[in-house]
Amino acid sequence: MRLVLRLFFLVLLAAAAFLGWMAWFAFMPTPLASTPLEFDIRPGIGLRVAARQITEAGVDFAPWQFSWLGRFAGKAADIKAGSYEISAGITPWDLLNKLTRGDVTQAEIVLVEGKTFHQFREVLDADSNVHHDSTGLTDADLLVRIGATEVHPEGLFFPDTYLFAKQSSDLDVLRRAYRAMQRRLASEWENRDPSVPYENIYQALIMASIVEKETGRAADRPMVAAVFTNRIERGMPLQTDPTVIYGLGDSFDGNLRKRDLITDNAYNTYTRGGLPPTPIAMPGLASIQAVMHPPPTDKLYFVARGDGSSVFSRTLEEHNRAVARYQKKTGGSQ
Repeated sequence: MRLVLRLFFLVLLAAAAFLGWMAWFAFMPTPLASTPLEFDIRPGIGLRVAARQITEAGVDFAPWQFSWLGRFAGKAADIKAGSYEISAGITPWDLLNKLTRGDVTQAEIVLVEGKTFHQFREVLDADSNVHHDSTGLTDADLLVRIGATEVHPEGLFFPDTYLFAKQSSDLDVLRRAYRAMQRRLASEWENRDPSVPYENIYQALIMASIVEKETGRAADRPMVAAVFTNRIERGMPLQTDPTVIYGLGDSFDGNLRKRDLITDNAYNTYTRGGLPPTPIAMPGLASIQAVMHPPPTDKLYFVARGDGSSVFSRTLEEHNRAVARYQKKTGGSQ
């Protein structure tokens, strides 16, 4: 009987010692190789592998200790993948809670109005904070992966600043930008001026991209949209340089020549009437709103002054005088 009692007390003593040791380990600050210290937890791994990754990154404890702490606390299955940042003074218990909350570090990427989809992909490809799952995908494959129904990516992504957990998939960022554009377009289309001459929401998006590229000063955006609306309604060619430049693609060297304006292609709005087949850039909300609600005007032409603003004219005669005054040497009239 005494032997049993002794064994029982020894077990209790060992258990108490273990609990004391666990508490000491859990709540004592952990040495770090540097501060702040960053590390990544890959998706789909267990606590044991995660603990090893953490120590390899520079957290000074034995992986098995941290793994035991997680199991003892009942949180071994709750850790979340992502990028984390920790600083001096953090305890293993704090770190375990951070991992189970998914308290990941965030990065941001900016999609700028007026940029093309190709330029946006270049920005994503150069960003080390995203996981590059789109590498090697064609534009068509990429659209399928993000759930888009369109066949051409241009103009489908809403320009904005997107925050994301580091090492998120670039496809997730693209999916968010695509869905943001879908929401914005649907809302603006539903509340559009019923007189606008666009048969569907995609045509409005195409025009918004043209307005985005043609506007040098924000205050002129509604009038630019109104001029193009008037041309569409009158069956006039749009005759806008940015569509021609887009059609030239990589062959455009920064200098638009007369031969470019008379060489026919699907995006040449000097040689073809109506809208080009797709957007030519990513329009911002202001351009979308201007296209959906163009102000009433009889203006049909505009020309850049050279300071970012434009002069608007009702007749070709007025327009030619403005061109002679402001664009005699540089060109660029509309």
